[in-house]
Amino acid sequence: METKNNRNRFEKRASFPLGSVYITRGASAELCRQEGPAGDEEVREAIARHMRGDWGDVCDADWQENDFSVTNGFRILSSYRTKAGIKFWIITEADRSATTILLPEEY
Repeated sequence: METKNNRNRFEKRASFPLGSVYITRGASAELCRQEGPAGDEEVREAIARHMRGDWGDVCDADWQENDFSVTNGFRILSSYRTKAGIKFWIITEADRSATTILLPEEY
């Protein structure tokens, strides 16, 4: 649910540390094997978007919460879809020690 205002906000944002990056087995199976190299590229692009403050398909309240979380040290959750329609999340922990790519049903 990216709005025009949201797009303007993330273009000016600095990145934040991801820590160690993990992908769950379910997400790996769905995103990487079924999508092949294109799926790998979509995941890499989503990580880049996450790092620059483009939270993907989240509502305005969640977008604002993520903006607050970046500067105040809370957990950050982004939501994306592949071109094939597979929804996945990227979560960076509050202490920035780890970022996990997962399917919503794995949460």
